Amino acid sequence: MSNRKHNFSAGPCTLPLEVLEEAQSEFVDYQGAGMSLIEMSHRGKHFDDVANEAMALSMEVFQVPDDFSVLFLQGGALLQFSMIPMNLLTDGQKGAYVNSGTWAKGAITDGKEYGEVYTAWDGADNNYTRMPASSEIQLQDNTRYLHITTNETIGGIRFAEWPEVDVPMVADMSSEYMARPLPWDKFDLVYGGAQKNLGPAGMAVVFVRKSILESTNKSIGRYLRYDIQESKGSMFNTPPVFPIYMFGKVLKWMKAQGGLQAMETTAAEKSNAIYSTIDNSDNYFNCPVEVASRSHMNVVFRLPSEALEKKFLSEATAAGFLNLKGHRSVGGCRASIYNALPKSSVTALTGFMDDFKSSNPG
Repeated sequence: MSNRKHNFSAGPCTLPLEVLEEAQSEFVDYQGAGMSLIEMSHRGKHFDDVANEAMALSMEVFQVPDDFSVLFLQGGALLQFSMIPMNLLTDGQKGAYVNSGTWAKGAITDGKEYGEVYTAWDGADNNYTRMPASSEIQLQDNTRYLHITTNETIGGIRFAEWPEVDVPMVADMSSEYMARPLPWDKFDLVYGGAQKNLGPAGMAVVFVRKSILESTNKSIGRYLRYDIQESKGSMFNTPPVFPIYMFGKVLKWMKAQGGLQAMETTAAEKSNAIYSTIDNSDNYFNCPVEVASRSHMNVVFRLPSEALEKKFLSEATAAGFLNLKGHRSVGGCRASIYNALPKSSVTALTGFMDDFKSSNPG
């Protein structure tokens, strides 16, 4: 489609064009059934096949070991901020959290409503411009898990190296989900909203270690219990049908592109191209993030003045570069370059940045 824009949205994300076109071709009449998939019973064979394939592909593409189960849950990552301490904090155990920015703070705030939660490292002193070294993470006795936000969408920072700690970790991977491999032996639970890298809004994808389900809290509402959701194959109630359907298609696209390793390599190439443009601009563009913690998914940057930023964003939008405005809480600019964003969009953006600098000296 010649009128497709360069979509740098932080979420919902850009999706592969071929996936959108395939869904379009099936939308009104799914596989000759005479109706769309989202009109069918979630207990019927058509959707059963779709859900089972999506679950199998998620385990395969993300290289998840057999001792984990995948859950498709509603409520996005935000509901998981509550479900995690609800389920995991039992018998006086504590939840440790790395406060790396906006989304980590949200997890801490909600976690405190359901158990004893503490901050094991706080990035406030450096204005959330980096992630901690393992030696900086201070764990207390009776800690059940360490919660990390692997990539802060707003601040543009990520864990380049995984923490080395003596407790299992829980990870919010929303904005870099399935963009790089994980050392699964370090984690008991990994989760994220699908809408930042894997599909449309409306679903959280949760990978949970099976062996911990027997010891989770059973004194909470049934929908909120991981053990019940796992035993029902995420079919305890009507699941998010359309997000699961699209998620499966995106996974097939990822697999065809070369899988997780290809996503990781491409993410590094795309982000490095933008960072190189920033770093070689004689401080015209500036990234506030420490180099070692720079995100490969969300590149944040500033211009010499707010007036130039406003002009940059206006001219970028007119030229077809959409959603480059930074989050309202921090301002500036942000390019979100998720798995499905073509390299050609990044090449076009860096060219636009160079041209804008030449035409608008600071």
